[in-house]
Amino acid sequence: MNKARHNPLNSAAAHGALILYTLIALFPVFVILINSFKTRKAIFAEPLAPPLGDAFSLIGYQTVMKQGDFFLYFQNSFIVTVASLFFILLFGAMAAFALSEYRFRGNMLMGLYLALGIMIPIRIGTVAILELMVQTGLINTLLALILVYTAQGLPLAVFILSEFMRQVSDDLKNAGRIDGMSEYAIFFKLVLPLVRPAMATVAVFNMIPIWNDLWFPLILAPGESTKTLTLGSQVFIGQFVTDWNAVLSALSLAILPVLVLYVIFSRQLIRGITSGAVK
Repeated sequence: MNKARHNPLNSAAAHGALILYTLIALFPVFVILINSFKTRKAIFAEPLAPPLGDAFSLIGYQTVMKQGDFFLYFQNSFIVTVASLFFILLFGAMAAFALSEYRFRGNMLMGLYLALGIMIPIRIGTVAILELMVQTGLINTLLALILVYTAQGLPLAVFILSEFMRQVSDDLKNAGRIDGMSEYAIFFKLVLPLVRPAMATVAVFNMIPIWNDLWFPLILAPGESTKTLTLGSQVFIGQFVTDWNAVLSALSLAILPVLVLYVIFSRQLIRGITSGAVK
């Protein structure tokens, strides 16, 4: 069985399939990026050629910067994403620690209740969420989006982190209690550092849906001062639907940040997934 598993042909075939899938997945992104730096004539004449010589042009990005406040959109998306991830990781880790460490009445029911949040899409409650935000005066605020995304990400965060926290040695935690550490100190100083790969996995799983979401920004924060990058890009594309330079430039500005963040955290994501598989 080990020989079959380490067969060079099987390994080469697996790597070849993964490389092919990667090329297919990245091809649309590559086409968008290179054509965002071209003139309109070059886009239609040679869509797969690199932006060299006369084909090179920044007219699309100039239009985007003049017609849309993409720096504000980026700032709003960054604030919403970072704040949401912070609360998801903090509250999710605290809830996971409580469920995995302590035994109390309703422990299992609480776990099942949180699991329902994974199975039931939060968008089903859009009307109720909208009414709540109107009553609390949070419409057209970034706080409304942060609250919704935090509630959306908590069930999965608790589910993943609780499984990892059950693997943390009880001897280590008991030794901390013997040394006089409080439960908060045990949680922050002993447990959290050991589950960092899992937290990175949770962060990546929630980061991309939050950054790319269009539904809740369109409903809860459509104002010009609270538009996220995705919503701002969609509105811009709707206005300049025939201006391919501007459209491709807007798409590039929306795609690049999440790609960079994913590359930065990809190693932690893989480590968290493989750690979970081993355990």
